[in-house]
Amino acid sequence: MKLNLLTGILLTSLITNADNTTIGDVDMGEVKNSNAFNQIKKMLGKWEGKLYQESGVIVDTSSEFKLVSNGNTIVEKLVEDGVEMMTTYSDKDGELVIKHYCALGTEPMFTVATLDKNSIQLKSDPTPGYDPKVNNYVESIGWTFTGKDTVKVNASLNLDGELQNQYSLINKVD
Repeated sequence: MKLNLLTGILLTSLITNADNTTIGDVDMGEVKNSNAFNQIKKMLGKWEGKLYQESGVIVDTSSEFKLVSNGNTIVEKLVEDGVEMMTTYSDKDGELVIKHYCALGTEPMFTVATLDKNSIQLKSDPTPGYDPKVNNYVESIGWTFTGKDTVKVNASLNLDGELQNQYSLINKVD
């Protein structure tokens, strides 16, 4: 009887923690992601394409999205015209939190403006305190899934007191 009870407890414990990551003997817990985070997960992998700036200049762009930290964070390495940047995506209290480490020297944060099955649009979070008349930073960014492996990325940037729009057309390569 005691052996059956212990076997039952052990099996229940193994089944309950089967999907959880452990580091040593520490259970990292169950990963729960918001709908917005799950939308960004669609971007996992490598993407390449062209960036079309408002001035008419067209440059190469690429992104690599990786899931890290036990499935709690996505790190994006973004390269535009050979210049590397990074963005992190994670959930806090069920809401997507985004921080972009920009080549402009600023670190804007974003919140979700709109979300549907084919797109996610982000808007600037006022937390960093950037002033568009003084600071150069990304104001908004959004992804629209135009096909299985194709995405249009829209962005607006505050540059020298003016709002400029640009977009990228990217394709999944890996």
